Amino acid sequence: MLSRVGHVRRCTATLSPFLGVLASRLKHTLPDLPYDYGALEPHICAEIMQLHHSKHHATYVNNLNVAEEKYHEALAKGDVTTQVALQAALRFNGGGHINHTIFWTNLSPNGGGEPQGELMETIKRDFGSFQNLKEKMSAATVAVQGSGWGWLGFDKESRRLRIAACANQDPLQGTTGLIPLLGIDVWEHAYYLQYKNVRPDYVKAIWNIVNWENVNERFQVAKK
Repeated sequence: MLSRVGHVRRCTATLSPFLGVLASRLKHTLPDLPYDYGALEPHICAEIMQLHHSKHHATYVNNLNVAEEKYHEALAKGDVTTQVALQAALRFNGGGHINHTIFWTNLSPNGGGEPQGELMETIKRDFGSFQNLKEKMSAATVAVQGSGWGWLGFDKESRRLRIAACANQDPLQGTTGLIPLLGIDVWEHAYYLQYKNVRPDYVKAIWNIVNWENVNERFQVAKK
């Protein structure tokens, strides 16, 4: 028995450098924005974008990496208590990273207008009209209590578009099973400097910069 334990320890010691290299390669990084901080003005000001991306999103990324490192250490030790304790940090920071990575690409200085083609036809089928979608999604997003997100997602089982709201940084797919197509961040750091406590005005402005090409690309992938 002791010889087996010694063998495992020797194997672990041998693998540790390789595991360390692998872990460093798998660290999450803050994605670059596909536009300048001021590119979404006047709908979202440059100061908000800079703080939102370089401070808030960066914090989620950093904290996710720390939580994952602690989780892997606990996993290696067989420390289930610590693994369970870390779930909240993984969910919050992992969700924050996932959500914001989608959010930045959902927006464009050349956005706005209406979706085209199959996406538009599916919106009409599932909501009656594009205007109905905007109204229903805006209402659900504005109604989020405290902090959270409003989403347009795709339900693979029913093959239909759905509107959902998620609290805090809960990721849409991990929480509801819906595949995220379009997200609206209604944490106050996303709008307060410009819109103060008037969340409906911020949500209304977002539609002027929605990148429907990106939403359609996500829709096409989700259908497969």
